Amino acid sequence: METTSARLLRQAQATSDVDELLSIGCDLADSDEAEGAEYCFRRVSELGEAAGAFNLGNSLAGQGRLTEAVDAYELALERGETDAWLNLGMVLDDLGDLAGAMRAYEQAERAGDSAGAVSLAFSLREQGERPAAFEAMERAEAAGNNLAAAVLACWRWCTSLDPSLEPALRAAAELYPSARADLGSLLVETGRVEEGRRVFLRGMELGETESMVPLGNLYADVLEDDAAAEAAYRAGAELGDTHAHHNLANLLESQGDLTGAERHFRQAAEGGDTLAASRPPKPAHPPTSAGLRALGREFEGRAFKVFNQQEAPTPTGQDKRQATRRAEQMRTSDADTNERRAPR
Repeated sequence: METTSARLLRQAQATSDVDELLSIGCDLADSDEAEGAEYCFRRVSELGEAAGAFNLGNSLAGQGRLTEAVDAYELALERGETDAWLNLGMVLDDLGDLAGAMRAYEQAERAGDSAGAVSLAFSLREQGERPAAFEAMERAEAAGNNLAAAVLACWRWCTSLDPSLEPALRAAAELYPSARADLGSLLVETGRVEEGRRVFLRGMELGETESMVPLGNLYADVLEDDAAAEAAYRAGAELGDTHAHHNLANLLESQGDLTGAERHFRQAAEGGDTLAASRPPKPAHPPTSAGLRALGREFEGRAFKVFNQQEAPTPTGQDKRQATRRAEQMRTSDADTNERRAPR
């Protein structure tokens, strides 16, 4: 029996109608039939259509063929598809061409795409140009970009710890995982520990690593529930968070599990955790749990601050570059995705 994908591909091979090819290509892309989608979009591009080149770039990028995607996006731009600037910037970023990516983000913003200003702001932040990053994010916010408003709420909280930012963080929590974590921190710091715990727990349930270390720290330092702290740290570690590995190692060491602790310290260091990489040599006679707890508070407080200075993970190419239908030319947006891994 013929599959739906096979039927769609057969239809694509039998038509030269641009709209039909784009529609079939999108349907195939939605079904994760990358090869068939690429065929459709390449056909449309060969017919001289900007939308075909743009969607071809999306398809190629989603397959990890980034150099080919750059060529397709540049062709789309030559044909007047300015929405391709943002995706071109992301692909150049993935290729390590930060300067080229930033130029593309600037062009996207000039073309009226506020997501270009958001991506530019994160790139500037990566380069340590924080005032310029803040200005770019403010431009995006002024243009009505809700994600930019969410990010700014986090940046403002991290620089001021101002409790009056609570409404902004509440509004941002469903848009930006770091905002949920910062909201939890605000609640804990203003004495609403149980509500803060629930906020962190919701983030953990959603798979947001930003909330997992703060939740573990809350259990370990405030609620004195090491079993729950371990579960939170392990959840983050399993998702690859280096700070979760480090705090889990610290907790295991305090419990006498030196083998497990060493393994997680090593994973944290290999993942780029500078505290784990620079930790002092293991003592010949492990200190008591009480002593480690006292020493660990300084570390865990630092880890809390470092962790909360991370942005949410970069959206994958597939998330960011979904094929778009000619009829509505859906632009790739940051609004429903996580942001890049970059220090706040």
